[in-house]
Amino acid sequence: MKILLATDGTYHNEFAAEVFGRIRLADGDTIKIVSVVDMALPFAVDVYTTQPPTALELEQRFKNNAVAILTQTEESIRAACSNTNILLSSELLIGSPERRIVETAEEMAADLIVVGSHGYNRWERLLLGSVSDSVVHHAPCSVLIVRMTKES
Repeated sequence: MKILLATDGTYHNEFAAEVFGRIRLADGDTIKIVSVVDMALPFAVDVYTTQPPTALELEQRFKNNAVAILTQTEESIRAACSNTNILLSSELLIGSPERRIVETAEEMAADLIVVGSHGYNRWERLLLGSVSDSVVHHAPCSVLIVRMTKES
């Protein structure tokens, strides 16, 4: 089985990785962990700083953060799947998260995509969009959306 695990480092996606670790995997299964840096998102700049960061500096910060998230998630999955001989890789992607997740799933011929849900209400989803919703509607395979409960 080929599985794509998408994470953005939020606690919703950390929980998705934790739940993913409970899935029974077989020897030879392939897991690819991705994190997407979306440089099209608006960002706030502190007007009281002496010199605001350049676009290149911001991009590098976002990439460094995403690499740290990938490393942490990969270590977590390796620990959860230590008794299984799986092929595990990770990749930093640039662009629209919805599009890049679906494209990567198509490229690797994924059988399953695992994503976390932020649990946005109707208005938040309208304003912010929903990556998981878009992935469900455009994915070439099944999608597991892990939603946190209040008990989680």
